[in-house]
Amino acid sequence: MVAPTDSYVKKPNFLVTLIQKPPKKLLRPMVAILFVLTVWQVICSAPGAPLPSPSKVVSDTWELIVNPFFVREGTDVGIFWQIFASLQRVAVGYSLAAIVGISAGILLGCNPFLYDAFDPLFQVLRTIPPLAWLPISLAVFQAFNPLEKAGVKVNEVAAIFVIFVTAVWPIVMNTTVGVQQIPQDYKNVAKVLQLPARKYFFKILFPASVPYIFSGLRIGIGLSWLAIVAAEMLVGGVGIGFFIWDNYNSSRTSHIILGLLYVGIVGLLLDRLIAFIARLVVPEEQKE
Repeated sequence: MVAPTDSYVKKPNFLVTLIQKPPKKLLRPMVAILFVLTVWQVICSAPGAPLPSPSKVVSDTWELIVNPFFVREGTDVGIFWQIFASLQRVAVGYSLAAIVGISAGILLGCNPFLYDAFDPLFQVLRTIPPLAWLPISLAVFQAFNPLEKAGVKVNEVAAIFVIFVTAVWPIVMNTTVGVQQIPQDYKNVAKVLQLPARKYFFKILFPASVPYIFSGLRIGIGLSWLAIVAAEMLVGGVGIGFFIWDNYNSSRTSHIILGLLYVGIVGLLLDRLIAFIARLVVPEEQKE
């Protein structure tokens, strides 16, 4: 039996194909990044430049890049553990904000009286900068630390509270709008069919408002990551924010730049994670 001629045709290697014909969506960002690095290298290679060039950043921080898991004494740990500590705080604060924010948003969206009563207050509170909450939270939790028995320090609780209070407002606002945008026809159908509260929630309210909820969650995760970096600069301890501040005090600019790059990359990954979950949860007909 003679095998088909096509089976003898050698298929091109995937990596070779990618190099020879890179997709436009990959090629264009690579060109942009290369352009920025080249400009940065040229500008900062001059004597007396205020910032180190990319090549100097890499050479100065090479040990941190290739060995992110080391653990020495106190806060002298690898950059993986610095980011991991920050992510732990964000996970706790953001989860609390999601639970409280979605619950409060649904309540306000369903009840016009509560919305009229609390919306002006929330509009004022949401404009307060995250770090402005830090002094009051430190004062409160120094007087009463609810997690003291669990061994959680006051600074940790204050940092988690700052994340919570930063992320909760966009989640509340977007959830409220999502519930208020449910078409009146849906509500009329629910009344005609006399749907129980549980069925109304799972069959109408949640599917109709979930795109708005995830818009708030995406905004909230970005703000949480911004807040934790700023808060850790003040409360100290292991964390990427403290890592950046500690290296500023030690005049190690290359280390600061490396920390900023990691902050940006992790922030992007967190945003993409929430977007991925949204694609799984949001009904197909409501996707843009």
